[in-house]
Order: sequence, then structure tokens, then C-alpha cells
Amino acid sequence: MGVLSNKVAVVTGAASGFGAGIARAYVAEGAKVALLDINLAPTQAFAAELGANTIAVQCDVSKLAEVQAAVDAVVKAFGTPDIVVNNAAITHRNMPLLDVDEATFDRMYLVNVKSIYNMTHAVLPLLRGKKGGVMINVGSTAGIRPRPGLTWYNGSKGAVNTLSKSLAVELAPDNIRVNCICPVMGETAMLESFMGMPDTPENRKKFLASIPLGRLAKPGDIAAAAVFLATDAAAFITGVELPVDGGRVI
Repeated sequence: MGVLSNKVAVVTGAASGFGAGIARAYVAEGAKVALLDINLAPTQAFAAELGANTIAVQCDVSKLAEVQAAVDAVVKAFGTPDIVVNNAAITHRNMPLLDVDEATFDRMYLVNVKSIYNMTHAVLPLLRGKKGGVMINVGSTAGIRPRPGLTWYNGSKGAVNTLSKSLAVELAPDNIRVNCICPVMGETAMLESFMGMPDTPENRKKFLASIPLGRLAKPGDIAAAAVFLATDAAAFITGVELPVDGGRVI
């Protein structure tokens, strides 16, 4: 019996990167997991790999109607969610702030920030109906200790970090815990965009020098935090902005 046995979880951006790591860990701990992602084919392949306790749902998290339809599909398949992980995110390439075009800015805030508005509208009535639940938002160290070249992305993750704390305060009377995991730059598909340069050993060394523990975040690092925050062991933890960063924000 895993620590999440008999729990139903929703993970957005679940087909790759940190989302895939979280989904894999949740299944290993006994949860039934809905994998939400805008890219259906890899999500279906991942669900097939993880087994019968998963479903793949195509969803553009920036669109309220799609998020609501996805949550409806989860309820039909598994029942009311206990755990919701808002992980889906995009970035702009590391560059001077005036070089980021308006369409990129708008899309990034839709995916990174409005997605939480959308998911909250879709799941909050359900969580209130069962008198409890857990929401975990994946923010970033970029929203705590921003650096040049990612200004607009930094702002979007600052919003995620702050939204998480405000949600925690407002939803505490409903026995709904909300926490925020803040990874440092990770070994994911977005790495080169964050760096603004090719991922060569020389370029990576520059970034590793700013992380006291000397490496990038791995999906398993983020997944371990997401498992703990979803369990009853974290029953008195809410509103936390948790850096998983090897000491980056010190």
C-alpha cells in the first residue's frame, strides 16, 4: 500500500518533464492519476506505460472550457479528485525583455497563470463538496530570486507563488491545503530556453556554479516534494513556497 492509495490525482503538463515525474511517483504510491496535457499522443503513450490506474486527457489549460471538460472526464473515470497539481507551464527564451513579443507574453501568462484560475473554478466546488483536498502549484525559484533575461517568465512564476499563498489562506476554512513547489532550472525540454544558449558542457557549467549543491533539478526531486505535500504527513502544511533548488535562492 502506497502513501497515496485510494487517492485520485490530476496532474497538468503530465506528458513530460516535472509533470511526468510527479505522475510516475503518484502512480507508484498507489494513486489513480489523470494525465492532462495539450499533446495527446505522448500522453496516451505515457498512460499506457504507467498502467490501468491512469487516464490521458487532452487539455489546453489556458481554456476554461477545456479544463472543465477534463475535470468532468476525471470524475467520470475515477471520481472526485483529492489532489490537483498545476504543473503545466511554458517560457520565453532567455533574452532582453523588449525582445519578447506580445503574443509570447500573452500565451505564457495564459498557460502559467490563468491555468490556475481555470483549474480552481473547475475543481473547487468538488473539493468543497468532499470537505477537503490538496492543490500543489509548480512555481519557480524565478519568482523568488529573479535574474535578467527571463523577466516576463519570472513575473508569471511570481504570480504562481503568490497565488498559492493567497489560495491557501482563503481555502483553509474548507480544509483545502495549497502549497507551491519552486524548482530551480531542471533537466527538462525547456532547459535551453532558460539558458538562452545551447546546452553544452561549458554553458551548463556557468549555471551550475550558481547552485550550491552543484546540479540541476531532476523530475524525481520535484516528484518527491509533490508526494510529501499530498500526503497526510503534510496535513498541517499549507501556504508554503518550497524551493527545491539545491540552495539556489540562498
